[in-house]
Amino acid sequence: MRVAVLGCGYVGLELARTLVADDHDVWGVRRSDDGLDAVEATGADAVRADVTDADSLGAVPDVDHVVFAASSGGRGADAARTVFVDGLRTAIDQFAARDSPPERLVYTSSTGVYGDHGGDFVDESTPLDPTTDKTRVLAEAERVAREHAAERGIEGTVTRFAGLYGPGRYRLDRYLTGPVTAGYLNMVHRDDAAGVVAHLLETDRARDDTVLVVDDEPVSKHEFADWLADECGVPRPEKRTKEERLDAGDLSAAARRRILTSKRCSNDYLRELGYSFAYPTYREGYRAAIDAYRADGD
Repeated sequence: MRVAVLGCGYVGLELARTLVADDHDVWGVRRSDDGLDAVEATGADAVRADVTDADSLGAVPDVDHVVFAASSGGRGADAARTVFVDGLRTAIDQFAARDSPPERLVYTSSTGVYGDHGGDFVDESTPLDPTTDKTRVLAEAERVAREHAAERGIEGTVTRFAGLYGPGRYRLDRYLTGPVTAGYLNMVHRDDAAGVVAHLLETDRARDDTVLVVDDEPVSKHEFADWLADECGVPRPEKRTKEERLDAGDLSAAARRRILTSKRCSNDYLRELGYSFAYPTYREGYRAAIDAYRADGD
């Protein structure tokens, strides 16, 4: 199998490592020297290109599958549109126009497109209701991944990632120091996010579908913070209700909307597709971080 990973970053690098270990041919696309070095360290071939520049994408060889995992760098909605909508469309058009176009595109989206569901469970059939400019861009990009790709003869799969964590992104201080605002956490370890994409590439199922990528156990932030503190051997942090956090008056409009969005994400479909988690819940996923924290304190 020949795979191009466009935006071979946090998840993409782990995906490249996984695919290379399984004897697949992988090309990781980045723009910076450091990024290219990171791709090469996985054993994949590094290609300097920009998803918004069709000419530069010409340097990527013909492949069977394209994974679009580019990042907008945490910037606003305009930057997100440039990468996730315009860049995605550019990439689809560039690869579709080849004599040997790819069979499939996998686009990595976010569970942020669901909006608020009052703490109820959501799944792939739940209507989308994005509440911020950026999540509205992500919802539009999902349509590009499915509809525009199909128009160009490429099957499009959308993977909606829950909150990513793992090496370099455990953010222990956020929950150990507090205060912690009420709400739900929907999470997936980086290794499983990459593992799911690899699993989907290696199966004929869900080729033109949407798959919610989240672990087995959504958890309240307060419950998670207390568990983490107990495991790390520190006092449990201060807690705040949503109302208390909103009344503080120091939040942007977008931050207020994020606090007000509440949902729990189901992975029933992912389980049905046969994926087996390396880290089924946060308990397994945070163990390495907890052990490192306690070792540093000794």
